[in-house]
Amino acid sequence: MPEKTFSLVLKKCHFVMVFLLFVMPVFSQDLEPRVYANVAKNLNVASLGYLFTDGNVLTDPSLPITDFTLRSHNVALNYIRTFGLFNKLARVQVAVPYTFMDGSQTRTSGEVITGSRTGFADTKIRLGINLLGSPALDRSEFKNFEQKTILGVSLVTSIPTGRYYDDKQINIGTNRWAFKPEIGVSKRFAHLYAEAYGGICFYTDNNDFLGKKLEQKPTYSLQGHASYYFKNNMWVGFNTNWFFGGRTITDGVSGDSEIDNWRVGGTFSTPIAKGQSIRFQYHVGAYTNNGLNYYALSASYQYSFF
Repeated sequence: MPEKTFSLVLKKCHFVMVFLLFVMPVFSQDLEPRVYANVAKNLNVASLGYLFTDGNVLTDPSLPITDFTLRSHNVALNYIRTFGLFNKLARVQVAVPYTFMDGSQTRTSGEVITGSRTGFADTKIRLGINLLGSPALDRSEFKNFEQKTILGVSLVTSIPTGRYYDDKQINIGTNRWAFKPEIGVSKRFAHLYAEAYGGICFYTDNNDFLGKKLEQKPTYSLQGHASYYFKNNMWVGFNTNWFFGGRTITDGVSGDSEIDNWRVGGTFSTPIAKGQSIRFQYHVGAYTNNGLNYYALSASYQYSFF
């Protein structure tokens, strides 16, 4: 597809790539269970994940599009390291995603316009600490410890390393920083783990948005997870979130872009060898008012070691 033809689509829509297991530039869309799980310190976790999304995925709901669909194939490398901090369990997580997407729109004339983008998306770093209920224990001490209630906090940072064209609206990268402070609670009931997170995402300005300045108000999010663990460490989970806010302003002009969305999904994880597991997740919109109407399927391989 010639670049000038695709640019017709670029003037009409702006989308975000979602990485639910690895990275999500729109933090409010995260559906990630066990973020504040109790584990031993000095644990390393490396994973390789794949995510497929299909639907009307927009970062800027002030630019609604009719008859628009976007399909994306995303691969990401993810690394987590746990450590002790003031005798509390802390962790750092780094995720680097790469994506290929293609989209199409049916114009009022009946013409179908298509296009694609390929490249790295923004890097995401999460730094968190469990303040209550999760001491920093080594591997031998951890074997005899049982989780009850955990209270944790984290800061997720999106670094603008993704591919970005300042003369186009459709981009993989966002060309701005984003920061999401979050608080989470995890409670164990025998084999069942219940979790709830709340966070606020703040965005810096994008000063190269088609020659204009793009601002965005904070986005608020709430997540809930219920995971049931079997004796062999296989587990299944129900996931849901609600995210709202995020109004966009272009060169001082505010659009009708408030979002109010609710998503639901499920997760299945099973061990396949010592220190190795695979995980699958599906999620879909239960309610959406402005874009972000899509479904997502993901699979990941995870290797844990000390």
